Amino acid sequence: MKDWAAVAQYALSLPETEASTSYGQPAIKTRGKMFVSAGHVDGSFHVRSPHDEKAVLIATDPETFWQTPHYETWPGLLVRYGAHDAERVARVIARAWWDQASANQRKAYGDRP
Repeated sequence: MKDWAAVAQYALSLPETEASTSYGQPAIKTRGKMFVSAGHVDGSFHVRSPHDEKAVLIATDPETFWQTPHYETWPGLLVRYGAHDAERVARVIARAWWDQASANQRKAYGDRP
């Protein structure tokens, strides 16, 4: 995903999503809950991620997944645009959506990506 437009296009393809804002930045939400946003760091976007998964992502691919001190205590991390493993990035975005989805949305979508 080379830029915010590509990230937003993919995120908006997930069920019951909408373009919105979060902290003044473009964001995609489901049920009014943000799961991905343009973030505040050039060259990267923000995606929600549980702390344990965030740690694994950063440890296994720090060139793609990273954080600033601002995000250390937040359940989310930064993802660099143009990452080499676009499928993994898409899966992380889909997981972020799934984690914010309702029980009915999850049931209709299937297991957590």
